[in-house]
Amino acid sequence: QVYLVESGGGLVQAGDSLRLSCAASGDTIGISGMGWYRQAPGKERELVATITNGGYGTTYADSVKGRFTVSRENGWNMVYLQMNSLKPEDTGVYFCNAAYFTRDFWGQGTQVTVSK
Repeated sequence: QVYLVESGGGLVQAGDSLRLSCAASGDTIGISGMGWYRQAPGKERELVATITNGGYGTTYADSVKGRFTVSRENGWNMVYLQMNSLKPEDTGVYFCNAAYFTRDFWGQGTQVTVSK
């Protein structure tokens, strides 16, 4: 079992930055990779960024490449999403995800709102 808690969301203006944090606990040794997803109102949840075991493999959605950076520290205990040059279309609830053997675990989400 893995428990995930996101934090760091808020209301910002276009062009601002935010750093989201995901604190993982439980059987984190069994995690093979983690990711950030977001869901805008009326839209499906979409992948934003992933980071794999070893911390060297990262992927990003085309819409955030060059602006967002995913990182981790202390094994899988903390995963971050640094978001720069935020745009109104980045608005949504951001969820942390952990791939654990054949299961996925999710956090409760943190709201990010970017005003024009």
